[in-house]
Amino acid sequence: MWHVYIVECADGTYYTGITTDVERRLNEHNYSFKSAKYTRSRRPVKLVYVETSENRSTASRRESQIKKLSRNKKTLLIEQANENRDN
Repeated sequence: MWHVYIVECADGTYYTGITTDVERRLNEHNYSFKSAKYTRSRRPVKLVYVETSENRSTASRRESQIKKLSRNKKTLLIEQANENRDN
């Protein structure tokens, strides 16, 4: 299974990526030299959104769609996911 995720950086910006292991990737973003260059200078990051995809191809397409969203639409996506999770 592949996952599309969004992390919120310490400066309030969002970073979107894909992975097969969300916990490992979050640790890399926060503590490792393997993190994305973008997040390395904006630590710590916190996980704010995850969705599952069947394979890498669909995850990559969804990642691309999310990256094209405005900040306001990303925030709305995150809020809606949190509301659905809480219900």
